[in-house]
Amino acid sequence: MKAVILAGGFGKRLRPLTEDRPKPLVEVAGRPIIEWQILWLRSHGMKDIVVLLGYKWERLVEHLGSGHKLGVRIAYVVEDEPLGTGGAIKNAEHLLRGEDLFIVINGDIVTDLDLGRLVSRLRSREDAVAAIALVPLRSPYGVVELDEEDHVVKFVEKPTLDYWINAGVYVMKPEVLDYLPEKGDIERTAFPRLAEERRILGERFTDAYWRSIDTVKDLEEAAQQIRALRLEEKLLSKKA
Repeated sequence: MKAVILAGGFGKRLRPLTEDRPKPLVEVAGRPIIEWQILWLRSHGMKDIVVLLGYKWERLVEHLGSGHKLGVRIAYVVEDEPLGTGGAIKNAEHLLRGEDLFIVINGDIVTDLDLGRLVSRLRSREDAVAAIALVPLRSPYGVVELDEEDHVVKFVEKPTLDYWINAGVYVMKPEVLDYLPEKGDIERTAFPRLAEERRILGERFTDAYWRSIDTVKDLEEAAQQIRALRLEEKLLSKKA
């Protein structure tokens, strides 16, 4: 089984950090985002990784090389023009069509969610061609609770809300490639069609660490969380 990392975006909201490097090479807690992802994938036994490249792709190839130093094997697919997330995966069809299943992850997340659960969920359903990881939506703001007479009774700092969001982690069967556009985002093209046909599953994760790195503030907060969770130690201690 191969794992695919979508690493071709511009990372505009992280400028100026991304002026001289692609977003996956921005460091959080002492490691580039993509290294955290590779350590996590490796902890689940994933050794064959395909990195989909675009913006400043040479920097990623130079940094990761063959993948040997991180204990994996890396293949690269470079897009000549921005293809969107769906088009980028479609562009790697020659490497994925022969797989039983493959993993796809966005290149801007750090997580420790259990990939095995997601894989098992898709394997258990013949009617589905993809499964997506879902995590609870966390409020970006603190919440104030009032009683019936409008007295403030509680302050809750950035609570988890009663909604589920796409975690940017997918397990897919090769049939999904038939749904992908030559150019365009998978979230706006293939996923809505799969949802209409009831061929995509959602797996809820309430006990996992998950963080999308979109802004400098995210970098600072994620670094604190990663160190507090001792995430590096946790990932390195797992036997692939």
